[in-house]
Amino acid sequence: MAVTPILQFGTSRFLQAHADLYLHEAGEGPVTVVQSSGDPARATRLAALAHPEGYPVRVRGLVDGHAVDREQRVRSVARTLSTATDWPEICRIMCNEVRIVLSNTGDAGYRPSDADLADGFQQGMSYPAKLMHLLLARFEGNPAPVQVMPLELITDNGAVLKARVLDLAQGRSRDFRSWLEHEVVWVSSLVDRIVSEPLEPAGAVAEPYGLWAIEAQERLIVPCRHEAVRVVDRLEPVAALKLYILNLGHTVMAEAWLRGGVPPLVREAVTGEQGAALRELYETEIIPGFAAAGMEDEARAYVATTLERFVNPFLDHRFADIAENHQEKIRRRAGAFLDWVRRHGDDRPKPRLEALLARGMA
Repeated sequence: MAVTPILQFGTSRFLQAHADLYLHEAGEGPVTVVQSSGDPARATRLAALAHPEGYPVRVRGLVDGHAVDREQRVRSVARTLSTATDWPEICRIMCNEVRIVLSNTGDAGYRPSDADLADGFQQGMSYPAKLMHLLLARFEGNPAPVQVMPLELITDNGAVLKARVLDLAQGRSRDFRSWLEHEVVWVSSLVDRIVSEPLEPAGAVAEPYGLWAIEAQERLIVPCRHEAVRVVDRLEPVAALKLYILNLGHTVMAEAWLRGGVPPLVREAVTGEQGAALRELYETEIIPGFAAAGMEDEARAYVATTLERFVNPFLDHRFADIAENHQEKIRRRAGAFLDWVRRHGDDRPKPRLEALLARGMA
């Protein structure tokens, strides 16, 4: 079995069509993929991920107005394991092979569990607790530096995960906690790609657009050189573009869909009246806010990219899915945008966004 310098927690179709695909295209890896949920129903997926012929990713959408529809086999995954059945082997790989730990375990993976407080590993632990025990095994068996790179959609995800692991390590030795603080490189990143549907038993359909923004720091190991991978001084401007243009655009249209009279798919809505209304909103209320922050050119380019992503003819992106947790999304997107632009000196009225926020607060 090949040595795997990358250990990945999570088997989602997003990771299959994002990090694992980019690693394959860049000739990096190989990767050991770990299923942390222990769900036996996913055993077929695990086996297919490491098939010698790879698994398929189909990229479908528009690039500069031209249709793209291609498929390739991804062969970056060398082995797959489960924390429920393979914990000793995972610890061995962590101690002897790994330079980078990736994860995308979602909200469920980060949810604290009573098992987190157990002295030894338990399957019911959250991902941060499992990671703490793996890092403890690394410290005790081979205390070489290691890089931890969460991909979960959490602001400052590297710092958040570091804080969780350090908190869980409070009862451990001072030397271990010092090693976590100084020898583990905790990296924050932001990922973006619409992965619309799974392929069975493994694989996915994804849009052409993709982004893996990584915040620069000393001792950073860039996982791969790829056009979708960007090392940036700060993630905050990149996150602002995604949250206040793409995500906020989704929420504005979802609000209209909830009131009725809007087609169920994003691409159908954007090619009709809602598309015109969204473009006007971008022009009159959102881009001026980015201009106040010194980001007008970046915002205009991102709006153009976003609109092309929205009209992807191959993507069935449903407002029924986007509208989940709608009130909270209004506060996190419209409310946060209004606060953000005011901090940058834009005090002009934004009637549509202010009305949306008022409905979200009701």
